[in-house]
Amino acid sequence: MPRSVNHVASRAKRKKILKLTRGYFGARKNVWTVAKNTWEKGLTYAYADRKKKKRNFRALWIQRINAAARLEDLSYSKLMGLIHKAGIQINRKVLADLAMNNPEAFKAIVEKAKNA
Repeated sequence: MPRSVNHVASRAKRKKILKLTRGYFGARKNVWTVAKNTWEKGLTYAYADRKKKKRNFRALWIQRINAAARLEDLSYSKLMGLIHKAGIQINRKVLADLAMNNPEAFKAIVEKAKNA
């Protein structure tokens, strides 16, 4: 008896991945093995960059807080030390947003931290 191969399913799988690689350069979009390898590598980059995104945003928030703290004659590390010592529960994301969009509120937090 001849071997039964499900060509419909295997072709559908290839078409699905080739559809995902549309827009890639050269053979990466239409040659099956190259496209598959590129797509798989892209998934690993996507996973790693979701982690990197968190690091990059934290670094951005720290830079913004530091810039605003310098206007108040403090360094970032001294400001964060004072905030923790004062018992102010605020994360860097919110603090950076206040520094950018609401300098008066940021100044109030700095004053409260200095006086505590």
